[in-house]
Amino acid sequence: MLRDFLFDHGDHGPFVDDYSHLELSAITWTLETIPTADFHTMPTGESEAGLIEHFAQHPVHWVTVRPPQIGQYWADHGMWLRPPLLIDRRLLNPADSGLQVLEGRTRVGVLRGRLREQLYVAPEHLAWVGRS
Repeated sequence: MLRDFLFDHGDHGPFVDDYSHLELSAITWTLETIPTADFHTMPTGESEAGLIEHFAQHPVHWVTVRPPQIGQYWADHGMWLRPPLLIDRRLLNPADSGLQVLEGRTRVGVLRGRLREQLYVAPEHLAWVGRS
């Protein structure tokens, strides 16, 4: 999972700007259940700070441009098919707390937008979380 992710994102400029100082393969990754409320204000890297909100403005659009099973899964289950990657913010700055979206900005944006538009969302969501 992580190897594929790093291959896909390793040359993505904003990702490199925000996370190249971390040894992501040395971080412990666990699949965790995260309450929906925790995603309301969860940030992403500084280089793409407004991206989650961009996706939240048109959640239905961002689901319909994906394969049909993704939209159907959101409609039926109120969640994503593939869990995003989150990181403990203390790994980025020891003075910070909480989680940050490392990968999955579109999914988190869709979740926020669906909440605003009062579309069905599950009360909890699975996410891969990196912690020390």
